[in-house]
Amino acid sequence: MSETPLRLLILGAHPDDAEYHAGGLASIYRAAGHVVKMISATDGQSGHFRISGRELSDIRRAEAQRSAAIIGATYDVWSHPDGRLLPSLELREQIIRELRTFAPDLVLTHRLNDYHPDHRAVGQAVQDASYMVTVPPVCPDTPILRRDPVVGYLPDLFTRPVPLRADVVVDITNRMDTIVQMLAQHASQFFEWIPYNERQLEAVPADPSARLRWLGEWFAGKIAPRAEKNRFGLIQQYGNDPGSHTKFCEFFEISEYAAPLDEAARKRLFWFLS
Repeated sequence: MSETPLRLLILGAHPDDAEYHAGGLASIYRAAGHVVKMISATDGQSGHFRISGRELSDIRRAEAQRSAAIIGATYDVWSHPDGRLLPSLELREQIIRELRTFAPDLVLTHRLNDYHPDHRAVGQAVQDASYMVTVPPVCPDTPILRRDPVVGYLPDLFTRPVPLRADVVVDITNRMDTIVQMLAQHASQFFEWIPYNERQLEAVPADPSARLRWLGEWFAGKIAPRAEKNRFGLIQQYGNDPGSHTKFCEFFEISEYAAPLDEAARKRLFWFLS
């Protein structure tokens, strides 16, 4: 493990994307004393069935801050309108400046193959920014990076046109309670909007403890297929017996358009893997 704290940047499209897809890795980094920053490119103003606009975006900014506080991370929510994000030059340059200023060792973002147009837009903008962070005339007000960070794609189960390639597989079974605590801070989403959207709003308990248990069961059901999909990789990584019984994981594909995940980088960024 590096003596200098590593810097992890998770750049999602919406408040709660970072925790949902990479909360386990984020909590591992923070437990080891590394720096974690989460960003939502949009303001979250469209993710509800009763409220919207500035009222909702204010709620979601506050939820993001409470979620980050669970692990001692930071969370920025940008002001691009939720549901209308495009991989514009404005977004690309904002990401370039963020990468140069925060200087992450590892960046995680959405893949370009995704159901949500905002997710695809962020993934495209990060890809477009990856090389440009080293080019001095681009965004000359912010000093360039001398090297690209490693960029990885957040886990998804989509198969068209190609499935996400699991270059790194992380057992997060012992991180599930922390992830659920983080997700629970996004009450407008996990206890309201998503149950409404999935037509099970009436199933959400009113009691706080029961709500938390319900959310844990819901989240476990959602991500359990990740482990089954990556069973071979888990066995390779953790050995036959642990890998065969791992219930929950996160997995990441490394982008070809930024720094490579060579053996030295793998040992540095994922020091906790055997």
